[in-house]
Amino acid sequence: MIRARGANSPRRPPPANAIASERDPVHDAAMDQSAKAALWIVATGVIAAGLYFFRDSLTQFALAMILWFAISGLARWLDDLSTRIPRWVAMPVAFALVLTLVAGIGVVVTRNVAEIAGGIAGQGARLNDLVADIYRSFGIAGPPPTVDAMIADADPAELLRVIGAALQGILADTVFILIYLGFIFAAAAQFPAKLDIIFRRRAQRDRARMVLTEIRTSMEKYLLSQTIMSLLITGLTLVTLLVIGLPNALFWAFLIFFLNYIPTIGSLMAVVLATLAAVVAFPTPGPVIAVAAGVGLWQFVIGNFIQPRFTGDSLNLSAVVVLLALALWGSLWGIAGAFLAAPMTVMLMVVLAQIDDARWIAVLLSADGKPKIFQRRIPDVSVSD
Repeated sequence: MIRARGANSPRRPPPANAIASERDPVHDAAMDQSAKAALWIVATGVIAAGLYFFRDSLTQFALAMILWFAISGLARWLDDLSTRIPRWVAMPVAFALVLTLVAGIGVVVTRNVAEIAGGIAGQGARLNDLVADIYRSFGIAGPPPTVDAMIADADPAELLRVIGAALQGILADTVFILIYLGFIFAAAAQFPAKLDIIFRRRAQRDRARMVLTEIRTSMEKYLLSQTIMSLLITGLTLVTLLVIGLPNALFWAFLIFFLNYIPTIGSLMAVVLATLAAVVAFPTPGPVIAVAAGVGLWQFVIGNFIQPRFTGDSLNLSAVVVLLALALWGSLWGIAGAFLAAPMTVMLMVVLAQIDDARWIAVLLSADGKPKIFQRRIPDVSVSD
């Protein structure tokens, strides 16, 4: 017996595909975007916390990576410079040159710190007058502090303990950096074979190699050009300071060499520190003005006219991004973070440019809005091709 379907007959539930078809695609897209944004926020927070809490080990590893880029780039440059220098000779030569430069600068800095401190203590009376003039000029209430009193209040034993702990920390960091550097050199030789295992498809392998090559090329170009420009600025600054007669001129020149690796802020810090050293060393304003003008002149001329033509836009980072990167990495990793801010941000930009959902971040980080994107498509015939 067939029963006619009436008005009160129970209705069957619609199939699942019918329910899915009734969904609003705009609403679903908005939900997907919200979920992705929340995921990015959570991931950023977790990564930032990890970078901060593991900053000691990560800083040592990052400095070892920068040294590896510098040594590898110098070895490749020496290999390309002359056909008579084989690769197996260029690498040890580059390794020795880079480590000798870093060690020499460290020796000069540590040997001159005590002499500079003694010079400041010997200028106590004149510095007292200078501090008093500053207080009167700005109308600061209260008696100005005296350098003699600050030196007398200092505990020599505590000062020696602090200096000893700092030197011990630097020595420990140097040992770990060299250990990381050795392992990086050992791992670099096996890395191409590992890429073949990780990425089984040829298109994926080629894209990964292009990204890594771009990171390596950017780092090597940045470090090589920055080192050459820093050496040029250091040499001219050293001659200028020696002509003026600033004490410990070699120390201040090498300090300026390091500061030039900090974009934008480093040049300003170099001028300020050299000027303050001149204020302590000279009783008249003439040499102080000469030091400030001489150091500032070389920073301005080379940084704005020679370096852009020599290096081009090797970083392709926005000026605002550079300042934000300095603040961010400096707050996470201290002084080492300020030195590593530019190269670390370049690495981040290159990687983000290859991710579809994060490419807009790379566009914002870049100076021209055109980060390099590698989307080479190669047909995959088989999995193990």
